[in-house]
Amino acid sequence: MTATNLTPTTTPTNALASAPAFVFTPENKQRIKAMTAKYPKGREASAVLPVLDLAQRQNNNWLSQTAIEAVAEALAMPAMRVMEVASFYSMFNLKPVGKYFIQCCRTTPCWLMGSDEVARAVKDRLGIGPGETSDCGRFTFVEVECLGACVNAPMVQINDEYYEDLDYVRMKWLIDTLANGEMPNPGSVKGRQGSKAQAKSMAKPMPHSLPESGAKSLAKSETKSGAKSGAKSTPTGKKRGGGKHA
Repeated sequence: MTATNLTPTTTPTNALASAPAFVFTPENKQRIKAMTAKYPKGREASAVLPVLDLAQRQNNNWLSQTAIEAVAEALAMPAMRVMEVASFYSMFNLKPVGKYFIQCCRTTPCWLMGSDEVARAVKDRLGIGPGETSDCGRFTFVEVECLGACVNAPMVQINDEYYEDLDYVRMKWLIDTLANGEMPNPGSVKGRQGSKAQAKSMAKPMPHSLPESGAKSLAKSETKSGAKSGAKSTPTGKKRGGGKHA
């Protein structure tokens, strides 16, 4: 694995004030026409949510003041009305965020399954907490409510993708992979299909999915856990307790 580069990049001290003027691209202007055509004449403002999303995607995943104004102009709305919508929904960012926008679910199922360890991995690897951006400018971390993937908890959403069945080691691996310019396959990091019941063989990381140091760390912890419980491996690879069976 190549060395991870988390070198700080130069960023403006006041991004809001220095944000360049925002203008929709010709392609996005056509998309806006298609969106507003779905609503009755005079009701174009009903498309404010998808148009805000379009603006945010064009503007590096955040909405500047000029982007808000461009949305307002496109929909013939007062800019304040657009701001009211943008500030209400947590899906919209009103300040710059990193290239990789990490949303960590902290609702009960994810919390019970170890979301605290996921957040700790982010803190240890990037030195940031909720609402902060890394010194390199590429990672922003926030905590959110339920993202709807409770069966594969704990999980995070990074940009548009879900990464599930996480723990401390796997989250650090995920950050390092992204920092090296690679985009891991979304879904369960254990290779679980959908929300299928987890097999014992999935408890260990696949060789290609974790760096050697992470794999060794997991193997060591699992070995200690097995020794304490007295579990033994059968010829079929299944685990059974060390006690006597009736």
